[in-house]
Amino acid sequence: MTTAVRSHAKINLGLYLGAPREDGYHSLITAYQTLQVNDIVTVNATHSDETKLRLTSNDARVPTDARNTAWKFVSQALEEIGVKANVHIHIEKRLPVQGGLGAGSGNAVAALVGLLRELEPAGQQVSSQSAQSGPECSYARWLEGAARVGSDVPLFLVGGLVLGEDRGQQVAPLPDIEPTWCVIVVPRVGVSTPQAFRDWDALCAAEGLTPEASADRLKELSRAYAAAFLDDSERMRGAGSSGVFSMGEDLARPQETKHESGLVRTGITSWIENDFERVVFPQHPSLAEIKRLLAAADTPEAALYAALSGSGSALFGLYCTRRDAELAQDRIERQSPALKVRNTVLTSTLPRRAYWEQMVESSR
Repeated sequence: MTTAVRSHAKINLGLYLGAPREDGYHSLITAYQTLQVNDIVTVNATHSDETKLRLTSNDARVPTDARNTAWKFVSQALEEIGVKANVHIHIEKRLPVQGGLGAGSGNAVAALVGLLRELEPAGQQVSSQSAQSGPECSYARWLEGAARVGSDVPLFLVGGLVLGEDRGQQVAPLPDIEPTWCVIVVPRVGVSTPQAFRDWDALCAAEGLTPEASADRLKELSRAYAAAFLDDSERMRGAGSSGVFSMGEDLARPQETKHESGLVRTGITSWIENDFERVVFPQHPSLAEIKRLLAAADTPEAALYAALSGSGSALFGLYCTRRDAELAQDRIERQSPALKVRNTVLTSTLPRRAYWEQMVESSR
């Protein structure tokens, strides 16, 4: 049997960084949001006397050995469940590599889902039930394993709107917002995440931001995120064990008309920021210009929110209507040569229930 799994992208609705810690990591607070746009990860696995992994991709930039997050997670998972298997993973890349959209981390979770589906019996499955209604013991172990593979990996075991803390690997589901139109811009310029962190460290030193002071700041921001989204807890009652708002027959389809977006209702767009922009934009002014065009501030088609995703280099804007999103996409594409834009993508945010319901594309 072969299982094809959708590996969705994520964006960051705000990303706040702390000063460098003694262990070399940085504490952070963010709200991850999964998107409709995706890679496809195909897994074929059969029980065997000896474990053999093979990974292929349509993109030569994707590592096809133990450096790959999907390889790492699958290898770790086989040890966890005590199974030996002959496994072939193929990653069909549609998302940018190292674009700040969590593509590699999503690939890892998609590969895990495909592997466990291939090697049933059930009980080993990662499912919407385990992810949404109080994690079972096995699901808790998958979260722990995901954190060992990469800081962004655990969020893809939750889906929808997810609070990320510590290094980003400590995750908790937040009440989902209404499906909202999104434009992603993929520039040709690349951003080095290690260099972005080094630049952030230099900024912290220059401004005197200590780990202790930043810890207090991050605590306040964590409470602010919780207050913004959890104030809607009354709306969640009666929504079932998933804890996801019921937004109509098609949870994955954004609203076609102006609506009171969850982002507007919570007031979060008035204060969320991405700290990486403070060090990335001075190095790459074209990215700041792309954000300005996405935001279209003080116009009828203004974005609800526009920002760099993660450390970049991808940027995104969120919009009330498809027309607003298409106008933003057109603004960017008309200036794409000057801004060195590789491509733009029109997509939408993906709530938690729809994320799990749509994940497995096919099994055959």
